[in-house]
Amino acid sequence: MKVEEIKSLFLKHKEVSLWHRYITNKHIEPLLDNLGKHVIWETIGESVLNNPIYGLKIGAGNKRILMWSQMHGNESTTTKALFDLLNTFLKDTSLKGILEACTLYVIPILNPDGAEAYTRINANRVDLNRDAQDLSQPESKVLRSIFNSFKPHFCYNLHGQRTIFSAGRTNKSATVSFLSPAQDENCTITPNRKVAMEIIGVMNDTLQKIIPNQVGVYDDAFNLNCVGDTFQREGIPTVLFEAGHYEGDYDREITRELIYTSYISSLSYIANKDVIGNYHESYFEIPENEKCFYDIIVRNAKVGHMKKDIAIQYQEKLVNGKIEFFPKIEKIESLDAFFGHKEIDASGFEVFGHDNQLVDINYENVFVIINNDKIALLPK
Repeated sequence: MKVEEIKSLFLKHKEVSLWHRYITNKHIEPLLDNLGKHVIWETIGESVLNNPIYGLKIGAGNKRILMWSQMHGNESTTTKALFDLLNTFLKDTSLKGILEACTLYVIPILNPDGAEAYTRINANRVDLNRDAQDLSQPESKVLRSIFNSFKPHFCYNLHGQRTIFSAGRTNKSATVSFLSPAQDENCTITPNRKVAMEIIGVMNDTLQKIIPNQVGVYDDAFNLNCVGDTFQREGIPTVLFEAGHYEGDYDREITRELIYTSYISSLSYIANKDVIGNYHESYFEIPENEKCFYDIIVRNAKVGHMKKDIAIQYQEKLVNGKIEFFPKIEKIESLDAFFGHKEIDASGFEVFGHDNQLVDINYENVFVIINNDKIALLPK
């Protein structure tokens, strides 16, 4: 399917009730009742705080694909794109071939407590993506139970990543990233890893037409406590998705469309091909993620008798049911090896805060003052 066709589908079927970064059970529950008879949905377990965990099944094909999102509660972009995808399946015939060839099992929010609190961890302060072996948490047990009963042929592990990542050591943001997780200490390129790599290569080919040089892959260092590594070790091709930052897109609405595009391109490929890993080599052409970005860098600031750069990173906080951004100074030093999503030239002037004092590390406010000019720091 061409990129233009996918974009048209997205604009037509985007779930407009889901927006911005804060997505919880309360946001998706009204949508579940409207999915209709072609989607079977059920409560598959409960979280630490007894919030329901939902599972959705759609399609009638032999190729089984398990997809789970918001394992980390504050990573919601992939969840928004899942409902865009479901809308498309239910309201358009363009993707009927996927549903004829595949059966999808979707867990839209695995960590509802973390989603509600807007935290990475669950209510017991456990990172569910480090609990694959211990299975100490109810949410981990739910995912494992569905994995065992559904018996997927492919797994999609859906996440979001911070604005700090670049696609290689460049000034290109890693807007979407992937990983075919390792399954042993030697990071052996096994047959099922090759299958995952081939699928990632297809998505990358599509995304390069939209965001050239803005796709990355993660280091595949092995950690059996991670869910992807565990499922990969058990012989199931597993793809890690990471929804990252696009210029100015702090709502993650542009990235949402790119994730949707990745879903459709990969699922169409799986539906129409016998994916056995023969075409995995393009995976190794994707640059590895580096941490080369700050949200803002103030360049050439006068600090004492020297010129230095000031790195500012947004802190995301839940305020009255909405995610707000709070700029915080992380470093004051030479940052020649780093890039800012926004850069401000202080031109050798000192940088002051709201109290007319020189700013320092950990200073947190929505503006700074340079040469008597008040400069806003919040994203537009």
